[in-house]
Order: sequence, then C-alpha cells, then structure tokens
Amino acid sequence: MAEKVLMGKEIIARNEAMFSFDDRSMYFGDGIYEVVRIYGGHPYQMEMHMQRLQRSAEEMDIPFSTEDKQTLSASLNELKNENHLQEGILYVQVSRGAAERNHLYERHEEPVVFAFTKEMPRPLDQLESGIAVYLTEDERWLRCDIKSVNLLGNVLAKRKAADHDCQEAVLHRGNEVTEGSSSNLFIVKDNEIQTHPATNLILNGITRQVVLEYAEQLGKSVRYDPIDIEDLAGADEAFITSTTNEVTPITEFRGTKHVQLKVGEITKQLQERFEEDVKKTESGT
Repeated sequence: MAEKVLMGKEIIARNEAMFSFDDRSMYFGDGIYEVVRIYGGHPYQMEMHMQRLQRSAEEMDIPFSTEDKQTLSASLNELKNENHLQEGILYVQVSRGAAERNHLYERHEEPVVFAFTKEMPRPLDQLESGIAVYLTEDERWLRCDIKSVNLLGNVLAKRKAADHDCQEAVLHRGNEVTEGSSSNLFIVKDNEIQTHPATNLILNGITRQVVLEYAEQLGKSVRYDPIDIEDLAGADEAFITSTTNEVTPITEFRGTKHVQLKVGEITKQLQERFEEDVKKTESGT
C-alpha cells in the first residue's frame, strides 16, 4: 500500500504530493512544525503539541485558529490510521503560504499544511547506556521558543557533533548552556535538578514539560536557572529530553568542556515515570 501524506485538508499518496515553487518555507524557512510520537498506534501528548503549534503560529503571525487546530488534530489521527503507524512519529508543518519571493509577507496568503508519518523504533539502547554530546557555541537566532522550520544553526551544530562521534550537540552562549540542537538539557547536583528557564533562548519542549511534572510528583527540587558551562564538571548526572530521545542520560560532554558522568538515580526515576506514560499511551488510556 502506498504511503499517504496530508496536503492541506486532503490525504493523498506521497508520490502525488506537490509543493509550490514559491512556498515561503523554501525561500525563507518561513513556517512552523511539530513532531508527535506514536506509541502502540496512539499519539503521545497530541494536545500539548497542537497547543504549541498554535502558539508558534501566533508568534509568527501565521493564521491558525482553534478550529484549525482541532481540524488538523483529526486529520493527523486519520493519516496515522491510513498508514497503519504503530511505532514512530507524525511530522506536521505549516508554512506561511506561497507567494512571489519577497521578504515582506502579506497577511492574505493561505497557510500550507503538510504532514507525513515515519516508522521509528524507541531508542532503547541509548536510554540504558547514555550518549556522548558535543558542546559548541549556540549560533541560532534569538527566538528559539518558536518551533520554526528555519533550523540552520541546529543543523550545523548537529553535524559538528556527529563529526566528533557524538549523538547530540549541546549549545552554549558564552558560558551559559542553553539546550541541545534538538533536545532540552538537565543536570543534577546534590539531588537538585537544574534546567534553563523557558525563555526565548530555548524551546519549551513537550517532553521537558512532562518530565518537570514528574519531578514535582516525585518531590524533587528543581532550579530554573541557566547552567554555567563550568558547573558541568561538578554535576552528578545529566540528561536530555525530546520527543524522539525521551529521557536519555548523558555520559560524556566533549568539545568546549570535557566531562564524564554515569547514569544517575534521578535520571532512572524519571525514565521509569516516562515508561509508565508510554505503557498508558500504548494501551489507549
């Protein structure tokens, strides 16, 4: 059976999908997106993802109403079912629309919605053994809180990390560590969890928000402060969170600073809570 995609409000075969040459997401990276995890054929935190997509649209001045959000959610579920996706991701993108190339956009342009599914197993090996990450300067723009498709800074950082045999890049502005190129960062010191506050310098990740709820439920102290790069050496634990990485321990920082760590107990406790959520999602509860 041919893979299906969502184009606008229609679900069609992937090989029938066509984009305008003048789409602003191609010219300017002028669009927004979300990635939703599917466990056991069920979407994980779909509503949170759709709420963030709506917020990104508002910040980008892209028309996207509550009704649009509800319609899109239904269409994404239909697409997932059409492709019989059990384990993987839903990718959805909303561009400002298609128009003759001009930095100045008009507000009458019709947004273009596109979505596809992809099979993707859970990263079970790295959840257990952890990963190495590469510290590098954060060269992105100053609205990282918007989930924009304009990701060149992230892309270059991720390539640099891979060139140093690391699975993720962790970014810093001077001495202030912000987040990963496609994840959020946490460290643990003396049983206190620390993460960058949800400012314009980071994306307030869905998994980040969920993990912070777990921490509160477990009675853990959480400090919302920028992490100084010098503090990494004194950390007891470190981990990243994201839709595809879930709660992944960091066992080594390379690059600007070299630090080695072990998978810690608080990280494991948060992983256990996440696993409970996964099982609930898989069962449809």
